[in-house]
Amino acid sequence: MLINNYFSINIFALNADRLTTMEELLQQDGKFKFIETGEGEPLLLLHGLFGALSNFSHLIDHFKTTHKVVVPMLPLFELDLLHTTVGGLQKFVKRFIDHRNYENIHLLGNSLGGHVALVYVLKNPERVKSLTLTGSSGLFENGMGDSYPKRGDKEYIRKKTQLTFYDPAMATEELVNECFEITNNRLKVIKIISLAKSAIRNNLGEELNQIKQPTCLIWGKNDTITPPFVAEEFNKLIPNSELHFIDKCGHAPMMEVPIEFNRILSDFLTKLKTPAATIN
Repeated sequence: MLINNYFSINIFALNADRLTTMEELLQQDGKFKFIETGEGEPLLLLHGLFGALSNFSHLIDHFKTTHKVVVPMLPLFELDLLHTTVGGLQKFVKRFIDHRNYENIHLLGNSLGGHVALVYVLKNPERVKSLTLTGSSGLFENGMGDSYPKRGDKEYIRKKTQLTFYDPAMATEELVNECFEITNNRLKVIKIISLAKSAIRNNLGEELNQIKQPTCLIWGKNDTITPPFVAEEFNKLIPNSELHFIDKCGHAPMMEVPIEFNRILSDFLTKLKTPAATIN
């Protein structure tokens, strides 16, 4: 059931103007496409499935004055099927970070991107200064029904898209069309299922106590994809973590309530400027 309904886990709104602006910031270094803007310690953002660069537009604008904001484009549909997994994406992120030689990274992951971030920090703790998760998979993902959508069922996609948000109006026609197009591509659907299976298999509950980095959990109180109890479990299992709920907010806090999200993240990062920062 979870596999059949993984669509809702990472669907976020597209704003055409902002997306164009973000696309203009894209640069390429070898096989890696990414945004890098600003100066300071790297704030590296990992998007989810169906994730668009516009998801992070408010965050990029806010933090580029204090950090080097980096957003790699994850090859969700470019990897061969064998490596279209959480582990395969983590290896890609490692190659990217090694190639760019980033250190003292503030790693932020949303949804599937949070899952990838968790695996990365567990395998490469020396590179990461802090971790921020929002709507992350890795412990639990909620199935939203019990059948795989028929190809061409646009209303199904519309309803699943709306469930991602507290405010269903954020499921714009542009977003629905984007998701509809992806879910009607047979090869992309196969890779979505591969990622879903991998995410469900790769439960990190027994490993989270190994994370020593200060960790900030920013969660929508109305998230139905990774509900509040998931955030509470992350908070319980990650030793040096703090949890912030945002009311009237679903699975994409950085989009639905960007001002509040940026305030929480800014406060967290400011505390880390002291040499022996800890979470109280």
